[in-house]
Amino acid sequence: MAKNIVENEIKSILIFTNMSNFNIDSARQQTFDAIVVGTGISGGWAAKELTEKGLKTLILERGRDVKHIVDYPTANMQPWEFEHRGQPSLAIREANPMASKHYIFKEDAMHFVVKDADHPYVQDKPFDWMRGYQVGGRSLLWARQTQRWSDFDFEGPARDGFGVDWPIRYADIAPWYSYVEKFAGISGNKDNLPQLPDGEFLKPHEMSCVEKHFSDQTAKNYNNTRPIIIGRVAHISDPQPIHTEQGRAKCQHRTMCQRGCPFGGYFSSNSSTIPWAEKTGNLTLQPHSVVHSIIYDEKKKRATGVRVVDALTKEMKEYYAKIIFVNASAINSNLILLNSTSSRFPNGLGNDNGLMGKFIGFHNYRGRVSAEFDGYHDRTVEGRRPNGAYIPRFRNVFKQETDFLRGYATSFSASKMGNATDDLGESLKENLFKPDSSGWSLGAQMMGETLPKETNFVSLHKTLKDDWGIPQLRMHVEFDDNDMKMVKDFYTELSEMLSKSGFSNIKTSDTKRNPGSENHEMGGVRMGNDPKTSLLNKWNQMHACPNVIVTDGACMTSTSTQNPSLTYMALTARAVDHAVSEMKKGNI
Repeated sequence: MAKNIVENEIKSILIFTNMSNFNIDSARQQTFDAIVVGTGISGGWAAKELTEKGLKTLILERGRDVKHIVDYPTANMQPWEFEHRGQPSLAIREANPMASKHYIFKEDAMHFVVKDADHPYVQDKPFDWMRGYQVGGRSLLWARQTQRWSDFDFEGPARDGFGVDWPIRYADIAPWYSYVEKFAGISGNKDNLPQLPDGEFLKPHEMSCVEKHFSDQTAKNYNNTRPIIIGRVAHISDPQPIHTEQGRAKCQHRTMCQRGCPFGGYFSSNSSTIPWAEKTGNLTLQPHSVVHSIIYDEKKKRATGVRVVDALTKEMKEYYAKIIFVNASAINSNLILLNSTSSRFPNGLGNDNGLMGKFIGFHNYRGRVSAEFDGYHDRTVEGRRPNGAYIPRFRNVFKQETDFLRGYATSFSASKMGNATDDLGESLKENLFKPDSSGWSLGAQMMGETLPKETNFVSLHKTLKDDWGIPQLRMHVEFDDNDMKMVKDFYTELSEMLSKSGFSNIKTSDTKRNPGSENHEMGGVRMGNDPKTSLLNKWNQMHACPNVIVTDGACMTSTSTQNPSLTYMALTARAVDHAVSEMKKGNI
C-alpha cells in the first residue's frame, strides 16, 4: 500500500508542477506517505503510530539529533564533576535572563534548553518561553506527571460558558488513554475518583509517613471530599514485556531524569517511540530541519507538503506527503501555521475565522505553601522518588462554589528536616552517627487552570525575522484576575488543611513567574465542533484542510488542572488511527 501511495504522490507532484525536467529520483526522495513536524512527546507518538501502520514517514526536528543513551553527556556525572556545583555561571545566567528562570536550567541539563539568543521573539507581555530543540524535544525535560482528564474537564467550557465546547468527551478518549499508558508505563494507584479517572497502572510509589498523615487527617476533616493520593508518573516501576521489548528497564530512582535516562526508566521519545518507529523500517528522521510553512495546493484543496530550512546551511527544501502532522509544540505549531499563507489562506493555513494564535492557555504555578510537622521523630525516608503526592482539583468540580472559574490541583512532598549532612569534614562524620530528632518539612505548589482568552495570543511580527527567514513571534499572554483569585484561594484552603492536620509554621509565597516559565502552554489552534469558533474538528483535523492534523498543545480547547502530556499522547494515537482510515478510503 505504502509504495503505491508514494508513486501516486510523485506523479501528482510532477503534473502539478508541470516541470518536464523534474528529476523523478529527487521527487521520490522528497515524497513520503506522511510527514510529522516535531519529535517531542506527541510527534514521537505520531511517528510510532504512522510507521506501525505501514506508512513511509518523515519526521522533522529543527534541532540536533540526540540518540538514546549515547547522547546524555551528564547522565552519570557526580556532583563534584560539575564546574559550578550544578549551577549555571553568572555569565550564562546574564546571557539567558529568560531561560535561566526555569528550574531545569542547570549545568546537568541546560544543554537541552534553547538559549535566549538562539531563537529570539518579541514580548508584548512578559513570556518566558522554555524550549528544547533536539530530537526528543522536551520529552527529555518534562516532569513526567501523567493524569487522565475526566468529563469534568472536557465539559468545563460548556458548564460555565467560558470558551467553546470540546468536541469530545472522556468516553471518546478513554480507550486511547489505556492504549498509550500500557506502552509508556505509568506508575500509579487506582483511587476510584470521579474527577481523576484511573488508568492502566504499574506499581505505585509510596507516600512518606507525614504525607500519609496529611492524607488521613484531610479525609477525616473534609469527609473524603479532598482526596490526597500518590502522584501518577511515567516511570517504569514494574517492567512489563512491552517495556522490555522497547529496551527499557525499571526506574532506578536516581531522580536525575532531566539529564536523559540511560535505563529508559521514564518515558521519552528518545527511549521509546522514536526507536520503536525506526525498527519498522518506515521512518526517516531528519534533524536540523526548521519547518518554514506548509504547502497548500489550491486546486486539490489540501496540503501537499512542507517547506523546510536547513538549520545549518539555510537552504530551503520541500517535502511532500498525503498527511501532515503538526507537533512542533504549541507555540511553534502556531508559528508554522500562521506563516503558512496562500491566496486561499492569507492569514495562515485554515485560519478562515481569524482565531489562529488566540486563546492561548497555560498553567498557573505561582502559589506555594510550606509547613512543618513536629512528629514521627523515629522515622525518616529512604531512597529517592521521582514524584510526590497529589491533591486533585476539589474546587468547582461538582458545582460552582467560588468567585473564580475552574480550579487547581496541588502537588507536594514531605521530608525530614535533619541536618546530618549540613556540615563538612569531621563534624559531618559525627552528625551522621547522631540520632535525628528533627521534624518534617512540607512544600506544596498549585497548578491552576487558566482561562483561554482572545486577549491572550501570539502573532507574527511584521518586520522582524529569525535566522531562518521566518517572522519572529509576538507574545501577548498574561495572568488575569481569575488567576489571582485562584492563587489566594489556594493559600487559604491549603493553609487550613495543613493547620487542621497539625502542621505549623505555615507560610505562603508567590513565585511571580511569568507565563511560559513553567511550561504547559496550550491553545491557539483549538478543537471544536463549529468551524466559526475553532480550527480543528474532533479528530484533530483542520476544518478547512483535513489532511493537516494538530495533536500537540496547540489543539487544546481548555487547559484543565491535569498535566497535559498524557492527553497529547492519547489524542495523537487516536488521530493517526482516524487519519490512516480516512486515507485508505480516499477521503484525505
